[in-house]
Amino acid sequence: MAAEWSVLLLTCQPGGCVSAFQQELEARRLRGGLGPRPPPLLLAVEDPWARLGSGGATLNALLVAAEHLSARAGCTVVSSDVLREARILILHMGRDFSFDDCGRAFTCLPVEEPGAPAEAVVCNLDSLLATMTHRLCVGSPPGVWICSTDMLLTVPSAPGIDWDGFQGVRVIAVPGSQAYARNHGVYLADEQGLVRNIIYKGTEAQIQQCAGPDGTVPLVCGVVFFSSDAAEQLLATHVIPPLDACTYMGLDSGAPPIQLSLFFDIVLCMAGGMTEEEFVKGGGDTSVRSARSVLWTALRAFPLSMACIPGASYDYMTTSASDHIRSLTLLPGSASHLHFCKTAHSHVDQQPCLLEDGSSVTNCLLEGAVRLAAGSVMQHCHLQGPLEIGPGCLLSGLSASSSPALQGCPLRDVVLQGHHIRLRDLSCRVFTLTGRLDDWQRPAEEATYLNMPWAEFFHRTGVREGDLWDAEMPRSSRCLLNARLFPVLHACEALGLEDVLWLLAPVAVAGEWLARWRAAWRMSWEELLPCLDKAAELGARRALFFLQGQRKVRRVLLGRQDCSLLPLARSAVHEGYHEAVLSTLDEVASTAGDAGIAARALACIAEVLGCMARGEGGLRSGPAANREWALAFGRLESGDVAGGVRELAAERQKWMSRPALLVRAARHYEGAEQILVRQAVMSSCQFVTVAQAELPPLGCWVQVACPARLDLSGGWSDTPPITYEHGGAVVDVAVLVDGCRPIGARVRRIGEPELRLVSLGGMPQGEAAVELVCRELEHLRDYCQPHAPGALLKAAFICTQVVQFPSQKPLQAQLMESFGGGFEVHTWSKLPHGSGLGTSSILAGAVMASLYRAAGKAASTESLIHAVLHLEQRLTTGSGRGEQPIRRVGGLAVAEDPHPCRRWLAGPGRGARARHQNREVEGSAAAQGGGGEDPGAQWFYPDPQRSLAAGVHGQDAPGPQPAPGCGEELVRQAALRRAKCRCAGNLPLIGKCLDRYWQQKKCMAPGCEPLAVGRMMDALRPYVHGQCLAGAGGGGFLYVLTKAPRQKEALHQILAKTQGLGNFSIHSIEVDTGGFSVEVVGCDPKDGSHPREDVAV
Repeated sequence: MAAEWSVLLLTCQPGGCVSAFQQELEARRLRGGLGPRPPPLLLAVEDPWARLGSGGATLNALLVAAEHLSARAGCTVVSSDVLREARILILHMGRDFSFDDCGRAFTCLPVEEPGAPAEAVVCNLDSLLATMTHRLCVGSPPGVWICSTDMLLTVPSAPGIDWDGFQGVRVIAVPGSQAYARNHGVYLADEQGLVRNIIYKGTEAQIQQCAGPDGTVPLVCGVVFFSSDAAEQLLATHVIPPLDACTYMGLDSGAPPIQLSLFFDIVLCMAGGMTEEEFVKGGGDTSVRSARSVLWTALRAFPLSMACIPGASYDYMTTSASDHIRSLTLLPGSASHLHFCKTAHSHVDQQPCLLEDGSSVTNCLLEGAVRLAAGSVMQHCHLQGPLEIGPGCLLSGLSASSSPALQGCPLRDVVLQGHHIRLRDLSCRVFTLTGRLDDWQRPAEEATYLNMPWAEFFHRTGVREGDLWDAEMPRSSRCLLNARLFPVLHACEALGLEDVLWLLAPVAVAGEWLARWRAAWRMSWEELLPCLDKAAELGARRALFFLQGQRKVRRVLLGRQDCSLLPLARSAVHEGYHEAVLSTLDEVASTAGDAGIAARALACIAEVLGCMARGEGGLRSGPAANREWALAFGRLESGDVAGGVRELAAERQKWMSRPALLVRAARHYEGAEQILVRQAVMSSCQFVTVAQAELPPLGCWVQVACPARLDLSGGWSDTPPITYEHGGAVVDVAVLVDGCRPIGARVRRIGEPELRLVSLGGMPQGEAAVELVCRELEHLRDYCQPHAPGALLKAAFICTQVVQFPSQKPLQAQLMESFGGGFEVHTWSKLPHGSGLGTSSILAGAVMASLYRAAGKAASTESLIHAVLHLEQRLTTGSGRGEQPIRRVGGLAVAEDPHPCRRWLAGPGRGARARHQNREVEGSAAAQGGGGEDPGAQWFYPDPQRSLAAGVHGQDAPGPQPAPGCGEELVRQAALRRAKCRCAGNLPLIGKCLDRYWQQKKCMAPGCEPLAVGRMMDALRPYVHGQCLAGAGGGGFLYVLTKAPRQKEALHQILAKTQGLGNFSIHSIEVDTGGFSVEVVGCDPKDGSHPREDVAV
């Protein structure tokens, strides 16, 4: 559950940076950082005055929100009525921050969010937005929330705020120690939670008066809520002098500026312990006292209540470097939704162990040996080793060009920052250097610089006081903040990091740099602050993020890591870095030298193109055989991966102009990827070992009958490339349908040198549904087109090497020379197309087994499994291996590849006989086609397979998205269920496994549960232990495990009474413990009738 905002406003100081902050808000909307339903209005609002104060900024932001809402409502003037049902969030950026040029709101935290839809660095602003939207504000009535961004705030997932009967204004407090309260504000509240007073930096007695029974005090944490009524009254004051001066309208009207505090000039007037005289006289000058009088009249009638959140924590971001470093290297409280990590969104090129525990690296690219000691922080840096950074350091904004100056320079307990500044039309880089223990505003006579007294610094470097401060400046006013220490421009030379690092050097070395330093135009930090170019700084951070992101792409692909790249792809598209990511993927695909890696890179390109379509342009699944891409596909088919990737990239440029073309291009990239996957899996033929066996007599049938299979867990984890990325574990059970093995094939040698291919429909004794005769090799050419007549049987003859194709020798000559004639093949299946019971793959196994035997060859179980893998890739269907052990072992079978492997191959399936009770399991065919796709289709990548093929989770399209980690969950749960199903007597436990598996299928293929299937499941749920659709991506038979045996008729009656199901049929199934059967049966060589079943050889 999340709060749904009508308007979200971010206030900032004047200075031309409002457009950059507006862009940041829009970026968060695009990448899903503002909740499932982002606010219709996102506004970065510039304060009218430089020192407006939080109260003035609140009134101005409220006016801007009301004006925009009024315009949307069709009003011609600002109407307070629009606040009645509005939910408004105002975030104040506040003052400048010494340790981040973009302020406390955009201070980056060492956090990664694997479940986020788009990958991005996490700022304090993002943390506060998540806290307010998903925790603190949930359940609150319409009104206005105001939140400062100058603190790190942690709130439990269920803060427990009671909103029943709420009226007026409510402040949020967090429990804190009395020691901490001495330098902060605390609330004095009565037993009913009504605020009596706000005490700032109070005496020990005053703080003790605010303490609760546990000794903690309610700290002011910068969060307050105004009900709609209170917000309307506050808005009404914007036209009353002198409060009109707080708004941009007052600025445009020429009103003199005024500074107001949110808590001490607005909220305090509603405190029960305040009198009007005490409150009004507490203001500073006459204008503030007049403003307080207006506010008292407007707001005094509203009750001011307090909600102190147990388990919450608050950490004000001070100007102390020690405090800041500590806040970035210590883990947040247990109530936090954040999980700090040592390296966040960073690429460490070599030896990550050089980053000691207790250090923090965020949004950095570190190349070579870079050692970072515990208690040090590095942010937004691109550095090249060898470097050694000691403890207590904060490094930020340093580029690779700074690395030579740092090499060999000992750093310890210092803050070293690179800044983007703008001086009118001139942009330049400036570096600042301070000590961890330095105080910006303490008088120089009692303060330090670089952690040493100023006098010692002067003696050590030769710098004089006159170099830093004008002679007329009083000594009591001289401090680090206004010391002109930092070189900005030089008349003759370019300045760099070394122009401040020399300040650390001993006097013998410092002398070489002192003259150069004195010749440069220098500025103090106080003078630099108004010149900071926040837009350039945010842009540089973004560029560095995607630069390290490109390294991540290489690392993940070349290292075959199980890591999603879709969130990074989404961010690259949202922020205009998709070309860089595409270029990196092209490079990896063309140079990897491994078909598996190249295939995954092509799948990632398809995802980037899909993201670029932004949910438009049609479905991602579709045909991929446009002749414009034929040249690239031909190169891939021939083994020229690098050339194929180049041709793909060249063709791609022609398809980038609109969403429909982007989607079609994505389909073709998935088609290209499928070529490489097929080539990798086709190498399975090297594991096929075939021995010679006795050739059956002419006219004798070799017949194979196979059970169907029920997929109990792990579906899609057995298919390449998912098994390649995650390993695979599939639990299947062999079943008889209506008491028989429903799938089969038989083969016999015939005297004519031809191939007779016959499909019998549903039964071995049935009439021929399709009959085909092949007398020339040309008749086999379409074997790789799944929908061509007899394609599977043609592919089987080629894969078993009964027929050599292509070949210079004619088909009839091959058959007569090797076998003295041709072959006749019959196949049948009682199961309907798309049943989800493994029909196509099991039928392929039956054909291969019977053909091997009829041709006088013998293949082991392992060889047969790999041979069918090879066949299906030649056929371009690319099925998995879960049903293949079922063909031979029966009962419960586990196809397992416990670890991702170097190729898209895994070891043989391992069979296990299940203990089972004599109890029926009922199945329904009513839900066929409920979301699964034809496994023989030439449309590449059904959604579940795409979800993991590129190392990604889901698609960039509207609607439900597969949950992150679903592939790992499939494999893990399959392994667990394998163990549970070995105790198959526990039917309720198996039923729970089936239900859980269905939830996973819906996660992998959103929308795969049709309405009729949902109704059917609801109707059957009271009578079954569990139920699931048989297809791996949904669709196929619905199979259920009944609570009582022999329930076929009972279930039929239940479903017959259920509305909206249409036609359905119910079939009984039972576990087949025998596996498939292979027989050689006698028949008159001239008799074309069915074999006599009772004559077995």
